[in-house]
Amino acid sequence: MQNSDVARFFEELADLLEVDGANPFRIRAYRKAVRTIGSLPDSIADIINDEDRKLTDLPGIGKDLAAKIAGIVETGRLHQLDEINEKFPPGVRDMLRMSGVGPKKVAVLFNDLSVTSLDELKQAAENGRVAALKGFGEKTEQSILEQIDRVAEAGNRFHIDIAMREADAILDDLLQLESVVQAKVAGSCRRRKETVGDLDLLATSIAPAEAMDRLAEHESVDKVLARGETKQRVRLRSGIEMDLRVVADESYGAAMQYFTGSKEHNIVIRRRAQERGLKVNEYGVFRGEELIAGQTEEDVYAAVDLPWIPPELREDRGEIPLAEQDQLPTLVELQDIRGDLHMHTTATDGRNSIEEMVEAAKARGLKYIAITDHSKRVTMANGLDAERLREHWRAIDEVRGRISDIDVMCGIECDILEDGRMDLDDEVLSEADWVVAVLHYGLKQPREQIQKRLLNAIRCPYVTAIGHPSGRIVLKRPGADVGYKDVFKAAADFGVMMEINAHPSRLDLDDVHAAAARDQNIPIVISTDAHSTAGFDVMRYGVNQARRAGLEKKDVANTRTFKQFCKMLRTA
Repeated sequence: MQNSDVARFFEELADLLEVDGANPFRIRAYRKAVRTIGSLPDSIADIINDEDRKLTDLPGIGKDLAAKIAGIVETGRLHQLDEINEKFPPGVRDMLRMSGVGPKKVAVLFNDLSVTSLDELKQAAENGRVAALKGFGEKTEQSILEQIDRVAEAGNRFHIDIAMREADAILDDLLQLESVVQAKVAGSCRRRKETVGDLDLLATSIAPAEAMDRLAEHESVDKVLARGETKQRVRLRSGIEMDLRVVADESYGAAMQYFTGSKEHNIVIRRRAQERGLKVNEYGVFRGEELIAGQTEEDVYAAVDLPWIPPELREDRGEIPLAEQDQLPTLVELQDIRGDLHMHTTATDGRNSIEEMVEAAKARGLKYIAITDHSKRVTMANGLDAERLREHWRAIDEVRGRISDIDVMCGIECDILEDGRMDLDDEVLSEADWVVAVLHYGLKQPREQIQKRLLNAIRCPYVTAIGHPSGRIVLKRPGADVGYKDVFKAAADFGVMMEINAHPSRLDLDDVHAAAARDQNIPIVISTDAHSTAGFDVMRYGVNQARRAGLEKKDVANTRTFKQFCKMLRTA
C-alpha cells in the first residue's frame, strides 16, 4: 500500500467528520496525519516492518493514530471510516469532490436542505434554494450547477496514477504464481489515458482457477462481482472495477490488441483486415476458419501489413498513416529525462528543505533542477515577495555550492496576475535562472483576457516557460479558455518553452495540445511540480502524457545535458 493510499483514508475520514460536526481537534489531528504521511520519503509499510523505527516518532503521530495506520496497511480498511460511511449516503462524498464546496458547506446542504445526492443538489440549485442559504449566494449556486455533471461523470473515473498502482500491485501478485505464464494490463490504463473507468487484466495460465483465486483473495479487492472459468470481475477497495481474463496462449496477442483499444483504432485495424480477406477479433487473426496470427501483438499488426504500434498512440489520430510509412516516432522514455524544472520547498508550500530536494533529485539520477517556489500572489502558499525571494536564492546558492554532481537553478513560479501583469517586477525576474509563468487565479475570465495574460507573460523577456498552461485540475476543475493557436505562435516567436506538468491531477499540457506545441517547434519541458521529495516520482506520468502526444526525446528540452539545455534558454 502506497503512502498516498494510507493518507487518503484519513483525508476522507477528516472530511466526513467535519460534515458530521465532530471535535475540531480530532479533525485537525487526522489532517496533520495526511500531511505527515504524504511527505514521507520512505514507505509507511517499511517503517512498520523496521524494528528500529516507530510510527510514533513521526510528527503528530501518537499511539492511537499509529495503530490506525498499521491497521490500514495490514487490512486495507479503517474501521472508523467504515462506520461514518454508513452514516452518510454516497451523495455526500460526491459533493465533497466539488471545487469550492468544502465539508462545512456540505454539512449545510445535507442538514438544512436534506440533500443526499447530486441530482437532489442540482434540483435545489435550479430552484434557488442553495443561493438562499447563509454563506452560499448566487455565485456559489452557479458554480455548483456548472460542476454537477462533471463531478457525476468523474465519480466513475479515476486518475491514471491510482489505476496504474492498483494494476501493478495485482499483476505483481499474479505473476508470483508458477501457473501464470504472462500477464499485463490492457485498456485505457495501458494507453496511459489521464483517467480510467475500469481496469482490464489479461493473462495466460495453465491453471486459470489459481489466477482467479489469487485475485479474489488479494488485499486490494473489496468484492467479487462475477466469476466464470476464465473471467472474473471484482471491485477494488479504491472503487475501481477490474476484469481479469485468462486467455489461450495462441490468442494472447490478439486479446491484448483488442482489449487495449481504442475503439476507433481497432475499427481501422478490422477494416484493414477485411480488405485483405481476414478477420480480426479477440481470439486471433483468421483467414476463413484458419487461425493465422494471434500469439503476439506484433503478429496481429504484421497480418494487416503494419509494424507494432505503441499503445499510447492507439487513438486513430494519425498513427496508422505513420505506421504505413514506417515513420512512427521513437517515443521519449522516462530514463531520457535529465532535469526537473518545477518544484517547491519549505520556503513556500513544499514539505522539504532546499538541501533535501536537491539530494532527492540527485538520488533519482537527475543532473539538474530548478527550484521554483511561489511568488507573492499565492498567499495561501506563503508566496515570496522580492526580498524573501532574493534571500531564498542566496540559500539555494549556499546549498549548490556544497553539493556536487547536480546543477541547481534559482527559479520562481511567477503568477500572471488577473490584469496581465507579472507578480514580480522585471528587475527581480531578471536575476532568476529560470522563470515559469503560470495562471492560478481568474481562470474563468473570457478568452480575450486569458489570451492577454498569457501573451504578456510570453513577451516578458525573463519568462522561460509557461507552466500548466490551462490551470485545469483533472476530474475537478476545467482549465481556462486558452486560444492555443495564438499562444503557441507567440511562444515559438519569443523562444518560450511549454510545460507538461507531470502531476496526475494536472497533466497540463494535455496530449493533444502538447502535440500541437511540438508541431510549432516549441520545446516541451516535463516537470513534476514536486512539493516533497516523494513528489519526484510522478515524472513518469508526464512522460506518459508526452508519449501520448507522440513526442520523441528530441522534442523534450530536459532530456538534454545541462549545457545543451542552457543553450536553449531565451536571452533577454
